[in-house]
Amino acid sequence: MTLIASISGIRGTIGGDTHSSLTPDNIVKFSSAFGAWVKRLSNNNKIVIGRDGRISGAFISGIITNTLIALGIDVIDLGLSTTPTVEIAVPREKAGGAIIITASHNPKNWNALKLLNHKGEFLNEEEGKEVLAIAQNSEYEYAEVDRIGSYKRAANYIKIHIDKILTLPLVDVEAISKADFNIVVDGVNSTGGLAVPALLRRLGVRKITELYCKPDGRFPHNPEPLPENLSSLSSEIRIKSADLGIAVDPDVDRLAFVCGNGDMFGEEYTLVAIADYVLQNNPGNTVSNLSSTRALADVTAKYKGIYTPSAVGEVNVVAKMKETSAVIGGEGNGGVIYPELHYGRDALVGIALFLTHLAKSGKDINNLRQKYPNYFISKNKVVINQNVDIEGIISKIKELYKKYPINDIDGVRIEFDQDWVHLRKSNTESIIRIYAESKSQNTSENLAKKIISDIKGML
Repeated sequence: MTLIASISGIRGTIGGDTHSSLTPDNIVKFSSAFGAWVKRLSNNNKIVIGRDGRISGAFISGIITNTLIALGIDVIDLGLSTTPTVEIAVPREKAGGAIIITASHNPKNWNALKLLNHKGEFLNEEEGKEVLAIAQNSEYEYAEVDRIGSYKRAANYIKIHIDKILTLPLVDVEAISKADFNIVVDGVNSTGGLAVPALLRRLGVRKITELYCKPDGRFPHNPEPLPENLSSLSSEIRIKSADLGIAVDPDVDRLAFVCGNGDMFGEEYTLVAIADYVLQNNPGNTVSNLSSTRALADVTAKYKGIYTPSAVGEVNVVAKMKETSAVIGGEGNGGVIYPELHYGRDALVGIALFLTHLAKSGKDINNLRQKYPNYFISKNKVVINQNVDIEGIISKIKELYKKYPINDIDGVRIEFDQDWVHLRKSNTESIIRIYAESKSQNTSENLAKKIISDIKGML
């Protein structure tokens, strides 16, 4: 069993003992710490909560709700929701923060508490450490009976979220409706099964096939929207002669498209295509993390903007986007951040922008994909013994390749002309992740193998 308490939130498997799993004891401890942090920081006694469709979500939501009420906090419960929907709700409700109950792309036996600040954005490193310290030292106090918090259900926020998307100038409902798309949706039996079809209907899409759209948390396949997990979607697209398929992860902050012939559009190219559309209409700067494709930099240069890489992690991408006034950004895992709506990865706004782009381009999705440069990323990891100094290994790699351009804001990224390799320590496991990209699949794989060989030699 597993329990991971980090600045990114509290994540673990359900069942087991309190030292190694996400048990009721740990849920109470960390939600108490977060509630105390919110009250200490802003004297704001209001917190939003929402959950994805996981089997364990309802009971965890109940524990968190009653713990926060016991602290004297008013709880606004969105019920079944999405991560970006909760992010939008926080400032709208003038809340001091939020807890999203989701383990994102992890399997169904996992769940997590993702923590947001009063802006509806993920906690930064300093804020995360403060919450963990409060939990470690049990620095929280429960309210007397006359000062306990209240509970309010607000189950209409997915509609509010969609309403806000439809008001965006770059979302063209008329163009999408005229395109008469035939779309298959894989909602992985979570809240994407509620939100994505609802969005498509509001966008004027009339031909929708709902695949795994019952939000009961019984994931029909590994919930990460990767090619190896989307075979059923690909088959259904071909059976229905659909124009494209849409896949999201359980909390709807990652987005992948599948072409009409069943081939993958490519998770790295979700952001690239949407950025191309946004930059056509609103030229500016872009940001993605160091492990994302170079294609975004190519598209940005075409529109005379400046591309800036960030450290891995949504909070780091957001910070760099604010610093550079980026008009679009995100991560190569299908995470799209469109600041005109909010600073958070949002598959729903990504769908609306992508379908507008596709409709206005006059192309089918296969031809649209061919418009962008072809890069191949090889994604690998090396498991490291826990008593080994991982940072020391990464430093040795940096020294070994010091004659090449290096970016070391997050691990080490080494540039080889148009190719690159990025090594970084995982925040949650004793592993080194190694990503390599090239215009040749063989080259990207060989670059990764060379670095892996270097690491094993050091071990």
